[in-house]
Amino acid sequence: MSNKKSPTNVEIWADLVNIKDLILSIIICLFFTLGSYFIAPNKPPMPLFFGLGGAVLGFIITSFIIKPKRIIKEESEGEQE
Repeated sequence: MSNKKSPTNVEIWADLVNIKDLILSIIICLFFTLGSYFIAPNKPPMPLFFGLGGAVLGFIITSFIIKPKRIIKEESEGEQE
């Protein structure tokens, strides 16, 4: 048995996700979405647009902070005739 701690993963939509990274990304996106929504002018469509813009900004920031952890190995099959 090894003493190495493996990251805790959970399966979401047939993909394994690290719980810590998932919670961090949800918090970041929630912060930017709600922050943008609350600073928007009180005219009817503006809070929607600001909230959507904040969600996109949060997604972009999250994609830079949390790097993918997949290792893709490309194997070529032998020529089949």
